[in-house]
Amino acid sequence: MNTAAVRRYQRNLRTEHDNAVLYERLAELAGSDRLARAYQRIAAIESSNAEFWAQRLRAAGAMVPLQRPGVRVRLLIWLAGRFGVGFVMPSVVRLNHADHAATLVDRSGHTDHFPLDEPIPSPVSGRHRSESGNTLRASVLGANDGLVSNASLVMGMAGAATPDHAILLAGAAGLVAGAFSMSLGEWLSVNSSREFYQAQITERAERLAVAPDDTRRQLAAIYRGKGLDDTASEQVVGQLLDTPRMALDMLVREDLGVDPAELGGSAYAAAMSSFVLFSCGALFPVLPYLFCGGSRALLASLGCTLAGLALIGIGTSLFTGRSLLFSIGRQLLITAAAVLATFLVGHLLGTVVRG
Repeated sequence: MNTAAVRRYQRNLRTEHDNAVLYERLAELAGSDRLARAYQRIAAIESSNAEFWAQRLRAAGAMVPLQRPGVRVRLLIWLAGRFGVGFVMPSVVRLNHADHAATLVDRSGHTDHFPLDEPIPSPVSGRHRSESGNTLRASVLGANDGLVSNASLVMGMAGAATPDHAILLAGAAGLVAGAFSMSLGEWLSVNSSREFYQAQITERAERLAVAPDDTRRQLAAIYRGKGLDDTASEQVVGQLLDTPRMALDMLVREDLGVDPAELGGSAYAAAMSSFVLFSCGALFPVLPYLFCGGSRALLASLGCTLAGLALIGIGTSLFTGRSLLFSIGRQLLITAAAVLATFLVGHLLGTVVRG
């Protein structure tokens, strides 16, 4: 067995073991017995798949390494414990897709088949796809916007050789203005989405009242798409139509992919969280100027910016499925380009203005 195959088996073993540990812990944290059982079933499948790859390693004459949960899994478990399973599940589902795509087919085009046909965790994917986006993803991106924009502003002012107090004022102004702009944009976005869904729900309610046969056919087609035969689909739809409110609820969930009780979440909550998260990110490059000045403040600002970018890179890896080092490196590279450009522009403009 060649070295590349052994590395592939080790990588697949690590992926499946991490997923098993993650779902076992999510089962303990789940808010309902139904979800706990679903997570336990997925964890059992992941454990079986991990054993499959361990057997492949033994058959290849390679040592099976001791498995410990990775950083990403430990962070997701910590977040789930602090903020609830719903906070991390959209990221978990995305990572599940990404991990298994990488496990099934490696970069060389080799394909290995699982001993079990593992399902994507449907007990949670439908539940969370209609919530106000991915809360974790929105949190990371909101903080990233604040950090990158204000770091660029601070570095641009520093490049122009602006006095420390002016840099501090500019950074504070950028923080407040950006936070209000982001929160207003988030409020408009979520509110517009809610209004759209409300209009769609009203239209479907009217159609259900005046043309129930159309709704019957639409619901039957949905259930046939889920794998039910014609007879079973008609039976399920008939039971739903006995309670029009339940039929409408199911139609909205399946057709629009939204929970009628939430409609994408609260616009005010989204605006407030956007304001806070943008402010947190924007605070990193400004904070040193509150305590020191000159080159010390500039270097400290760069250090704080790097620390913030590393945290954001870690957060980004949770919903992209990429490695921590790749996510952090990409974040640093992009931000470094933005900061360098604004520093040079500030330096150039400062030189021109001073004559």
